Parts: sequence; structure tokens; C-alpha cells
Amino acid sequence: MTRAIFIAAAGLGALVATPAAAREKSIAPYIELGQVLTADLNGGDVLTYSTVAAGIDASIHNRRAEVQVSYRYERRISWNKNVGDDDIHSGLARAAVKIAPGVSLEGGALATRARSDIRGAAPTVLAGNVDNISQVYSAYAGPTLSTNVGPVSVGASYRFGYTKVESPGATGVAPGSQRLDTYDSSKSHVAQVTAGVKAGTVLPVGVTVSAAYEREDASQLDQRYEGKYGRADVVLPILPTLAVTAGVGYEKIEVSQRDALVDGTGEPVVDSNGRFRTDPASPRRIAYETDGLIYDAGVVWRPSPRTTLQARVGKRYGGTTYTGSFSYAASRSLGLQIGVYDSVDTFGRQLRDGIASLPTSFIDLRDSFGQQFAGCTFGTSSDATGGCLNDVFQSIATASYRARGIDGVISANRGPLSFGVGAGYANRRFFAPPTAGFTINGVTDESYYAQAFVSASLDQNSGISGNVFANYFQSGIGSTPGIFSTGATGLYYRNFGRIGTTVSAGIYSFSQDGADDQYSAQAQLGVRYQF
Repeated sequence: MTRAIFIAAAGLGALVATPAAAREKSIAPYIELGQVLTADLNGGDVLTYSTVAAGIDASIHNRRAEVQVSYRYERRISWNKNVGDDDIHSGLARAAVKIAPGVSLEGGALATRARSDIRGAAPTVLAGNVDNISQVYSAYAGPTLSTNVGPVSVGASYRFGYTKVESPGATGVAPGSQRLDTYDSSKSHVAQVTAGVKAGTVLPVGVTVSAAYEREDASQLDQRYEGKYGRADVVLPILPTLAVTAGVGYEKIEVSQRDALVDGTGEPVVDSNGRFRTDPASPRRIAYETDGLIYDAGVVWRPSPRTTLQARVGKRYGGTTYTGSFSYAASRSLGLQIGVYDSVDTFGRQLRDGIASLPTSFIDLRDSFGQQFAGCTFGTSSDATGGCLNDVFQSIATASYRARGIDGVISANRGPLSFGVGAGYANRRFFAPPTAGFTINGVTDESYYAQAFVSASLDQNSGISGNVFANYFQSGIGSTPGIFSTGATGLYYRNFGRIGTTVSAGIYSFSQDGADDQYSAQAQLGVRYQF
């Protein structure tokens, strides 16, 4: 699956890799050897293992294409039975390619490791044996059409998405806790069309009509999401920098699934990977549905080309919704983005949309211990500051849910210095059909997260970087206590021609009521050869 994801991403790059188009191209494959030391600071073992890695950092930026790929495969080789042999994939690919006038192709792919069960361990430094972590692969791609018919702007798009999650193994959840299903895979399709005119061209107000259809099929319990909507929006300028907006439409969403197969005691039957088996005799049951009118109103404020604020309040999903965004480009290299969201979602769909929101030109943090691409990814310019996937990866949920929260990113690049900060709050209320046993229906979980990084070039051949993370998780399941985890990593590198050396270190802490705090430290020495 990983190979397929990144072959697809490379294919997007190949569309523009012609002599005429490749004026700004960088391709840097490499191999790397490393030695890692991990220490349990609570008085436990000190362990070591070796790593062999291969990867590529590539980018193409010109008038026809914005493409960047950063991918790394790592094989961990144990020195003893206490640290297992593992295969680790981490990478991000983003591409936007103009293939004809008014027609473009967009895509993205992600490989990372993320937290599985929200009640379990919450490691931020991923060295050695770590509980509650699953390998995740996800990709999406599709065409976009944008053209004009007289004064009317017309647009259409289609996206196909695929997500696969490997089983996590040990989760660190207390013995006797209720078993939760383990995510497997999903496929999604979404098609959208829009047509609109700007204010003052045909009417005093701007008018946009739009429609969309979306379907996702997930393998666990034969879950299906199906949604369709149509709406009309108007924008009325009242000042040169201020406009009011309102919209009304119709929406129908239905999420359904089948029952889990149970044994004679009423407990769910699971396969070798811990996933619930689907009862083939079960009818399709409704987990969530809404069908009816939706509407909202708000303001758009743009005091300068560098600053935009949007805010809306309305009725959707059977209640009041609040959404908004704020962006500020202080300079070409310093930007801020904040978003407030509210949607009915699934893990696969939210991850697909999260990848699509990441910039096509991003900073590769070169951090072998941290949350590589599972946390915040920072852009290289103020008009594409970056984004965080923490709201998706607070845990890998199998059920559908209503997702609400706020997310913000600030990043800056000035000469040899780069830094970024991302933070947010995420809340999910889960939907599931009624069942005689334990159900996730109505459970609300939440998380708070923050991440900061800084990197600096010391001279032409050396530099340093550092990351800090903090996360708080509350599962909402029974009396499970909240979990607080923090971590920090640092790296120094020095290059000698094609050969580069790195020294990195990390520290991690985990705290949960009713259990002893855990502390661990890590260190790595690596040698890289770049082709």
C-alpha cells in the first residue's frame, strides 16, 4: 500500500518533469545508518538498536506545478529481544499540477504513525517499543475544472481517497476495559460543482450556487457514509472592506453499518488483528442521519490584501453551528492561520481533507523521534502557513462523529532561521446504532494540543533544530482518567560533501491519574549519504 501511495505521488511529479517545466527542481535520494539508545528514566532498562533507512526529498515548483515529496523507509534491527524488528514508513506528498487551461490535478499522500485508542498510551517521542501506535497510510487525488461562461465562474472537482491503518498491537489500556473496534481501511468519493457571479457584475450582490455528493465505504462493520447537498449563497458588500453573507440549502446525510458478530456470552468476536467481525446476517443499521434545510449567515472582513476574517453562524446537523477562519500575512515569510470547524465526519474523510489542507511547499523537520507528519506541518510562505492533523490523530476512531474545534498555525522563515507554532482544541461526539452491549454512541472525547519547532543554519554545512510537544486527551468513556503527555527533541547536523552526520536526542513523559508518571530518554547517531 505504501508503495502504491508514493508511486501515485511520483506520477503527479512526472507530469511536470519535462525540460521546459523543470526550472526549479530538486531531487535528493539518500541512504542512512543509525544507532539508537533508549532509556527508561523510572529505573528500567537501557536498550539499543540499529537502523537502516532510505528516502527521498524532492520538489518541483514552477508556473505549471507545485509538487513536494518527502518520504523515508526505516528498518529497525534489534540487538536483543527487548526491541523488536520493525518497518517504519513516514512521508508526505502534496501536488497541484496544471495540465491544461482551466484544468488541474491535485493530490496528496501520507504515511505516518499515530495513536490508536484514546484511552491508552500517548507517546510523543517514537523511539524503541511504544504502545498504542498504528502505521497509517492515506492518499487522495482528482481533477479540478475552473472556467468562465460570460460573467459566470464555473467550477467542478472530483476526489478519490483511500486510507489504511495497521493494527496497533499493545495499547496500554487497563485490563478489563471495554474493547473498542480497530480501524482497517476505507475508500471515499466526492464530487462538487459550483457556479457564481461576483457582486456588481450582474446583480448588486454576489451569488453562488453549489452542490456535492459524497460516499465513503469502510471495511469495519461494513460502515457507509453517504451525503448530498445543494445550496445558494449571496454576498453583499456594505463597505470597501466589509461584506455580509448568507446561504440556504438542503442536506441529507446517512451513516449506517452492520452489527458485530458476538459469541455465546454476548462479547464481540474479533479476528487476529483485534478487529470486530461483521455479522453477515445483520441488517444495515442507521448510526446517524439528517435530512432537511440548512442555513447560515455571517461576515467577511478584508481590511487589506494580507488580512481576511470570515465568521458564520447557522443551523445544521440538527443544531447551531459556528465556523470561521482568519489569515494574516505579516510579510512574505511570516503568516498566521486560524480555523474554527464543525462537521459530521469519519476518520478517513477527515484525514483526506486534512492532507488536502496542507501546503504544497512545506518544511521537512528531519526528526526521527517526533510526530513526523502526524502533528503540525509548516509551510514555507505566508500564503500557505501550514496545518495540524492532531484533531484527526487524537485517536483512530472507527465510528462516525461530529467534529468541532479550533486550530491555529503560525510560521516564519527569515534567512537561516525558521520557526513555527501550532495549537488547537478538538471535540468529537460519536454516533453508533443502538446495541445491547457497550456502545460508543453519544460518547464525547476531546483533546488539547500544542507543538513548536525552530531550526537554524549555523553555517553552510551545519545546523540545529528542536521540537516540543504537549497533548491532553480525555476519552469520555466511563471513568477513564485524562492523559497528559509531553516531549521534546533536538538535532545537530553537519555535512561533509555528500556525507552528512546527525546527533539527535529526545525526552518523553506520560501522566495519567491512578498510574505512576513515566519518563524516558532517547539518543541517536546517524550517517547519511545523499546521491
